[in-house]
Amino acid sequence: MKSSTRQKGFTLIEIMVVVVILGVLAAMVAPKILSRPDQAKVTVASSDIETIAQALELFRLDNGFYPTTDQGLEALSSRPSLTPEAKNWNQEGYLKKTPQDPWGNDYIYLQPGNHGRFDLYSMGSDGREGGDELARDITNWVEGS
Repeated sequence: MKSSTRQKGFTLIEIMVVVVILGVLAAMVAPKILSRPDQAKVTVASSDIETIAQALELFRLDNGFYPTTDQGLEALSSRPSLTPEAKNWNQEGYLKKTPQDPWGNDYIYLQPGNHGRFDLYSMGSDGREGGDELARDITNWVEGS
């Protein structure tokens, strides 16, 4: 009996065909993925605002009031020194640090707010109030309210 010593595997041509197919797929998909970083930043800012709003609610539950505009969002990461005194401030804080929006700007916090209990927003990618589409303001209120 003669046994075959030929090994099974892929030929160089087969491997090259697979590489070319993967390259074509990457060329079609990459522009769609890479063109979305601005949309991702808007999503991150919206998520940050929800997280900060929840931390503000916890602060209010513990202390009976929201931080004032002067105390700012810093009151969520370090005990505020300005009045009113936060007598029941959580020693662990409400946020690890005072966040910035994805464009490197501070979130804007006003209390009392013009649109509810407090206003919390980012001015978006252009850093100016208003704006359209990806440059629009990202807020904790519904526009038009």
